[in-house]
Amino acid sequence: MAQPLHPAHPGQDNSPTAGRLPVVLLLSGAGVGGLIVLGTLALWFHYGSRVFFEMIRTGLAACF
Repeated sequence: MAQPLHPAHPGQDNSPTAGRLPVVLLLSGAGVGGLIVLGTLALWFHYGSRVFFEMIRTGLAACF
């Protein structure tokens, strides 16, 4: 008789690291998002809005 792939009642994970993965993923995603925002602001202040938007438009045109 075939056994189910997933048991009906999986065992509880009582390890010290149980449940940390979602928190780590959330914090790392927030960190990456923060770096993107900081990079965007740095480029904006360094080049000004006209050059900044021209660089983004040119970059997008090169991708497509």
